[in-house]
Amino acid sequence: MLRKFKISIDGQEYLVEMEEIGGTPTPVAPVTQAVEQPAAPAPEAKPESQPVVNQAAADADAMAAPMPGTVIKILVAPGDQVVENQPLLVLEAMKMENEIVADRAGQVSQIFVERNQSVNAGDALITIK
Repeated sequence: MLRKFKISIDGQEYLVEMEEIGGTPTPVAPVTQAVEQPAAPAPEAKPESQPVVNQAAADADAMAAPMPGTVIKILVAPGDQVVENQPLLVLEAMKMENEIVADRAGQVSQIFVERNQSVNAGDALITIK
């Protein structure tokens, strides 16, 4: 998969294209085991509310985080029109700020992260329709 990044060095901006290699995930068949039924049903736990729901599996169009890090700036809002390679947010990883840019032109339909939220590689960030 080819990813584009805009890098700024001493005030000069460079557009860099990088190809992701190796480490491709392979599907694994689920393991089924016999489970004994409990004699009495266990009481249901109350669901905890979370401020941000990561729906990467639910929304295949979502842009995924290229690396683990912390979201330090969100530069767009839902409903904004964006062009290809426009910066969408800034992700800090290993003391470096990385601009995450739009992979295509369109309208921001959903933002899955908040400022100062930690994300893992592959987590959903933004959906552009």
